[in-house]
Parts: sequence; C-alpha cells; structure tokens
Amino acid sequence: MRGMIRFNLDGREVEAREGESILQAAARHGVDIPHLCYKDGLRADGNCRACVVEIAGERTLAPSCCRAPKAGMQVQAQSARAVAAQKMVLELLAADMPAEAVRADSELDVWARKMNLGAPRFPRRAQPEADASHPAIAVNLAACIQCTRCLRACREIQVNDVIGYAERGAIVFDFNDPMGRSSCVGCGECVAACPTGALLPLTPTLSPAGGGEGVKCVASLCPYCGVGCQLTYRVRDNHIVGVDGRDGPANHGRLCVKGRYGYDYPHHPQRLTRPLIRKPGSAKSVDNTLADFRAASWEEALDFAADGLKRILARDGKQALAGFGSAKGSNEEAYLFQKLVRTGFGTNNVDHCTRLCHASSVAALLEGLGSGAVSNPVADVAHADVIVVIGANPTVNHPVAATWMKNAVERGATLIVMDPRETELARHATHALQFRPDSDVALLNAIANVIVTEGLTNEAFIAERTEGYEAFRANVLAATPEAMAPVCGIDAETIRTVARTYAKSRAAMIFWGMGVSQHTHGTDNVRCLIALALMTGQIGRPGTGLHPLRGQNNVQGASDAGLIPMMLPDYGRVADDAVRARFEALWGAPLDPHPGLTVVEILDAANRGEIKGMVILGENPAMSDPDLAHARAGLAALEHLVVQDLFLTETALLADVVLPASSFAEKTGTFTNTDRTVQIGRAAISPPGEARQDLWIVQEIARRLGLDWSYAGPQAVFEEMRRAMPSIAGISWERLQREDAVTYPCRDESDAGQPVIFTERFPTASGRGRFVPAQFRPAAELPDADFPFVLITGRVLEHWHTGAMTRRSEVLDALEPAAHIDVNPDDLAVLGWAAGEFVTLETRRGKVRARARADAGLARGTLFMPFCYAEAAANLLTNPVLDPFGKIPEFKYCAARLAAQR
Repeated sequence: MRGMIRFNLDGREVEAREGESILQAAARHGVDIPHLCYKDGLRADGNCRACVVEIAGERTLAPSCCRAPKAGMQVQAQSARAVAAQKMVLELLAADMPAEAVRADSELDVWARKMNLGAPRFPRRAQPEADASHPAIAVNLAACIQCTRCLRACREIQVNDVIGYAERGAIVFDFNDPMGRSSCVGCGECVAACPTGALLPLTPTLSPAGGGEGVKCVASLCPYCGVGCQLTYRVRDNHIVGVDGRDGPANHGRLCVKGRYGYDYPHHPQRLTRPLIRKPGSAKSVDNTLADFRAASWEEALDFAADGLKRILARDGKQALAGFGSAKGSNEEAYLFQKLVRTGFGTNNVDHCTRLCHASSVAALLEGLGSGAVSNPVADVAHADVIVVIGANPTVNHPVAATWMKNAVERGATLIVMDPRETELARHATHALQFRPDSDVALLNAIANVIVTEGLTNEAFIAERTEGYEAFRANVLAATPEAMAPVCGIDAETIRTVARTYAKSRAAMIFWGMGVSQHTHGTDNVRCLIALALMTGQIGRPGTGLHPLRGQNNVQGASDAGLIPMMLPDYGRVADDAVRARFEALWGAPLDPHPGLTVVEILDAANRGEIKGMVILGENPAMSDPDLAHARAGLAALEHLVVQDLFLTETALLADVVLPASSFAEKTGTFTNTDRTVQIGRAAISPPGEARQDLWIVQEIARRLGLDWSYAGPQAVFEEMRRAMPSIAGISWERLQREDAVTYPCRDESDAGQPVIFTERFPTASGRGRFVPAQFRPAAELPDADFPFVLITGRVLEHWHTGAMTRRSEVLDALEPAAHIDVNPDDLAVLGWAAGEFVTLETRRGKVRARARADAGLARGTLFMPFCYAEAAANLLTNPVLDPFGKIPEFKYCAARLAAQR
C-alpha cells in the first residue's frame, strides 16, 4: 500500500502509515506500550520515558511516542531491557502518588496493573499542597508527574497560555498564582488531558475519562453557542454527572467552560414541573413570583392556552396574534412552530432572536450574494493566510472557534482584529485596530479605497462574477484613509497596511459578530465586508469567504426553517406567489402573502393594543429586547400570553399560562451550527415531573386550533422538512444517526455536503455577486454633555444570552456571579472612583446599579455591560431604534452617564 512503511516489531513484520510513530503503529497492531505523556491530539513530547523501546543498532532506548519507524527497522517493545525500563519509570512515578490519587481510572494506575507492578520500593517525596481555589477544577499537584499534557493542552490546543513550568518542572498557573485567581478560563482542556488526577473536576462524580458503574454515555451536542461542539453526556439515575468533548467537525474534542461545566441547569430546583395559570386579579409584572400562579393539569392549561388564542382570532382577526420561537430549540421545533403561526394563526407575525443578532447580516448577504449563510466553515482558517475578525469577541462568545483561529496564527497566518474594544484575541493579532465605536463604514470604505486606488482589485473576478462595481468604486473614491482616519480613529498608514495585507493574500477570511450587525447601519457594515471579498476575489475557495459568527446554537437552523416573518423555510419570500403556492400545497392551508412583524415591531404593536395574544416558545424578550421597560410593558399589555419554558423566566412571569417544557438534554432533534452543519442531538435524560417535550406541546395547541397534526416525533417532522427544503433534501434521519453531522447544501443522499459554497456562481438571479455602496452615517443617539459616554452591551464568557440557563449552572454562576459595568481605568480615576465600587449607569431609557470593573481594553469614554443579569438588566438602557433593512436594534451604541453610589 502506498505510503506504508514495513518494519519489525517484537519479531513480526508490521506496517506503519506515513506520519505514524512507533507507538501509534504498535497500538494499531494490538501491541500495548505503556505511555503517559503521549495523548492522541497532543504533540508528542517524549518526556516521561514510559514508552521506551529497544531499536537494533542503537545504544540507548528510544521513546516510541515521538520516534518514526523506518523501513527494515528492528524494534523490541517487550524485550527484557525495554520492559525493565518501562516498569522502573512507572514505579518511580507511582512512589510519589498520594493515597487519594490512586484511582481506578488513573492512567498511571492502569499501566501499573497491566505491568504487574507491586507497591513502590522508593520513599515518597514532599509534594505541594492541594489548590481548591477554582469553582470547577481541583488542583492536586501531589499527583502530578510532569508529563506536560496539561501544558500542551493549554498552550497549544486552546492557546490560553495559563499553564507553565517553574523551578524544577513544577506546573504553575500564570505567575505561580492559585488557579482560581489566575487567568484560567475554565475550559477544562487540562483536566481532560491529565492522566493521573492532578487536575480533576472540583466535585467529581465521575472521572473526566467517562465510565463508571451505572453510567450511560449519550452522544449529543453543546446547547450554547453556534459553534456546535459535539459532546458526550455521562448520565447516572437520570442526572447528568459529567461531559466529555467528542470528535465532531467543529470541535474535535475541544470544549469551553460552558460546554464542559454548564450541564447541570436541567436539574436546578427552579425547573417548572407542572403547568401554571395566572391567578385572577394578579397584576402582570416581572416582580411576580410563583405565588401569582396556580398549578393546573395539562388538559386545563392547554385548553386555557388555546381558548384565549381562539377568542382573539375570532374577535380581532389573525393579525392580532403573534409568536416568538427559539434559536435554542431544534430545527423540528422551529419548523413546526412557524407552521403553527402561519397555518393556525393565519399570520406571518413570527420571529425569534435572529432579529436581535444577525438580521442585518442576513439582509445584506441575501441582497449581495443571494444567500444568508456562511460561505466557509470556521475550520477553513487552517487554509487561510489572512484572518480578519471584526466586531466579534470569539474567545468569549465562540471560544472553541477562537482556538482554531489562534492555532492558525501559531502556524503562521496573519490575524487582523478590528474592534472598539481590545479583546483577548487582539494579543494574537499582527494588526489590532481599535476603531471608534460606530465608525465601521468609514474604516471599511477607507480599506476599499486603498484596494481600488492601488490597483489591488481582482479585475477578472469582478468582471466575471459580480455586478454594480462601478457605482461602488465611485462611492469609495472619496473615502481616503486620510479623510476617514479622524472619523474612525485609525491612522492612514495602518489602514493602508491592512488593506494591502488582505487584498494581496492568497486566501483571506472575514469573520464578524454582533459588533458589526447590532447597529442602525448594521446592513451597511455588512455590505462593506461583502464588497471587500468581492473586489478581491476572496470568496468561493477554501480559506476565503465571509462568516458571520452565529450566536445561538440553532439560530442558523431556526432561520433556515422559516422562523422569520418575511421568509418561508429555505428563504422563500412569503410575498412570492410561486413560493407560497408550493407551501400551500404541502401544508394544505392558505398562507398570508404579507410579511409579518419583527420582534421589536411586535412588542411595539402590543403596546399600541394591536397585538393582543402571543405564544412564546423558549425566548426571553423581557430580558433580551432593547428598552426593556417598553418591551415588558408590551408583554404585560397582552390580553393573552402563553409561554413554554424551563423556568419562570422574566417573560414567563408576565404570562397568563406557563407550560413546562423540555431542556436540550431531554430532547432528540437536529440543530444547524454556524458552519451550516446539520447535527443530531440525542436525549440523555427525561424531563422532570410533568414537563413535556416542546414538539408535543406545539402539536397539542395546534390540535386545539383545528389543525389535524399527528407527527410521531422529530423524525417525522424532519422528513417533512426535507420535502419543504431542497437544501437538506439529501440529509436523511438515518444518515444523521450514522454520520452525526452533514453540511448543507446537500441535494441528495449521494452528496457529501458542501462546506465551501459560491465556488462557481452565486444563488442570485444573475448568478453574480452584487456590490452595494454604503456611506458613513452616525448612530441614532450620540454622546453629549448630559450623557457623555458610549455604552456597548454584550456577553461574558461564563454566561449565555439572558442567563436563564447559565445562571442556574452552579459552576458558571460561581465563576461570574454578579453584574458589572466595565470602565476604562483612566475614566475611573478622573471620576475619583475605585474598581469594585457600586455605580449607577443611566441612559435616556432607564438606569441600573452594579459594581464598576476596570478594563484597560476599553477606550476612554466607552463603557461595556453584559446583559445576562436580571438584577441589573442592561437592556433597560439600550436604544430600540432599528436598522431600516434588517430591523435589528442598536444594542451596540447609545449615550450614557455614570453616577457614584456612596
């Protein structure tokens, strides 16, 4: 076989694959060689010497983990000399092990038993004290064997650079800090790598390696961000007791702190286990409690929910109803929910949190490229020479995706980070442009100007595959770096350098996040990014393209499934007669030809009394929407609000009826990640008490509205989706069960899926990508003498979105338990305040109180606040003004002021 190397191992002829070590080849041929510092996925280090073998003609024994076989080589792994050395290494290491470190799953103990070692003959040396300062990870360096697996995992896989060596090989965190006070991000990669238990979960119910009596392992997915990491739940007695990373296409075993330790929220004591109906006379308020509701049977609650909807429908008509679905639910739930609203309510007033995340990105991508999906997967950074990250903080919001970016930089790629905040990723960047908030278009037009005026455009690509270039070119000619530098705060020469770097590269990718999209000019921002890719031909090839990093775990899939007011599944416009006719035939019901209202528009209409009834599945607009006082007033004004959720969220507190639903770990279904990869999540546990599956709840409401639905489960729904959505026609349920993940477009079962799209044409009417000029215009609300600061809102690493799940996870809430307002240290000094003091943050819409936190990564005059804390809800402050195209609110910019609380 081509690429195979024949050598002799313990007296028999064997073959090694090209690139294999002796250890790897031996394992494949069933020969066990002890090893401790070696682990699949980590660079071989050869420092423990437990894997030494004897090679004919060589004086010294060789570490088999980092030695490649050669043709004709004679290797003895089980010679007396090799075995004696292997056993001696294991015995010396075992001699230092404390009694509590002797574990059935310790790799050292496993090998000691396999090698028939007795009690060590050597005295135990003095060892460091244990460190329990971290909420998730217990450090017991008495069990450390200096194998460096944790160091390589931290520095080379996750590239967090927390773990190092000091003195004579001792493991340290940062500058010999306790782990809990170090810069550790809690990803647990070191725990997964440790062979001896020197690093363990702080309260380990099971080892990080899995297994254990009475334990079942269930292959599933992470429920948090759009990266879509595959994982394995470890379950005992219907409780999740641990999580391991799986070798999925997006993560290859890696996880972040949320994926590894945020698994316990389904077991939180606040889980809803019975349907609830609001008590008569109880005024609706987010200050309500469980005492404002009474328990009901499912029959009563479902009848009550449906009767209220039917009453409004009969009296006020279909446009008086609306629904919010969830990007946390499965594709099947999203599809069925939008079908319920469209065929049961008779309206297109259905939306979900994509409206608050990447609606402007989708608007621009559909306009310019004919598709709202990413062009290339995150993993394509391995093929890129240049990586641009703008308006995104992936180390916080998409941590595993960030590791691939950092790995690419380590291999020599050039990273360009552009953001108003100096993020952690900036320290890995060749060029870090901390531009002024709100000036995206000015900066991007200036970059385009350089590419045009210096002749760096790809003229052949422009001529063959684009349209509208001349108007775009004319628009950017005035946006010289010298003219835009005072606007964006980046000097002209840096702009020129970045433009040249991007345009001249063999392959360049652009990633962006909500720092780009959550503006009144969010669509214009993305139009500029599209133009950069089109004018340089940096799209349609591996290592190139445009990738808006999707926020929620299924925001891509929910949008694909039609959970948006102007699009049917697979992005057919509701106003298109041919598209609508196809779905009317499939669903057997007439469809409204008019686009519905978006998230913010629906709550505006509720405040005006036009929307009177809603069903909200798994969304929390009473925390996630802008100008929360207005949003909450709209929800409270509804005549009839039905909420299905896991907890009595801020939104559920405003409901008339609350239906207890299923968590991610309790359901089976498909989910589509930011890479367009459809994956299957499997139920690991059963819902508690009387909580029910979301699909069942939606169908029960549908039946009470007169819809004759009888889907047996998610598989039946998915099969209908395949008929409705050509993009996934080739992805069968059986194929997903077999392969776990398939990337769309996938037209038939012989199609492997298309990770890179737009290779030959764009799915537009002309087949060409379209340039759309954009001119700089400021935010809707600028700082002034009364409100001199700029407020930016966003997420923190440990919490997700409105915190409904993560703040009910013991480890995650312990890591980041309290609201905070990030302020530049110089601004704090001028104001005469110290970090840690309580301050009041106020805008024209409201005010909140929280502790100040010094953040040198913020420019002076800029504030940052996470929006996950109900006790200091940042969205009480944000501006609800909308981008005119994507209808997305301006979460990333409003005028604010600070006041001390003394």
